[in-house]
Amino acid sequence: MRQIFFFDSLLTPKILLVCYWLSLLGVVISGFISLAVTHSFSFWQLLVGLGMMVGIRISFEMIMIMFKMAEYLRRIAENQPKRDANQ
Repeated sequence: MRQIFFFDSLLTPKILLVCYWLSLLGVVISGFISLAVTHSFSFWQLLVGLGMMVGIRISFEMIMIMFKMAEYLRRIAENQPKRDANQ
């Protein structure tokens, strides 16, 4: 509970992971619905679906990179010696 109220760990990356999997599941389900409605399979539909999955992955990776950079910057700052304010 302390981690949530005092920002010892970030909650957003965990939420982003759930959103990522829900997005991929949405693409797969919409592909199956499209297949069921049209009763046909097209190479282009497969290509668009794969492109959407790759696009989702890249989008979420870009967001996660921001959080990783903040984490690494925090680690670097923790390893630096403390400076005196008078220097």
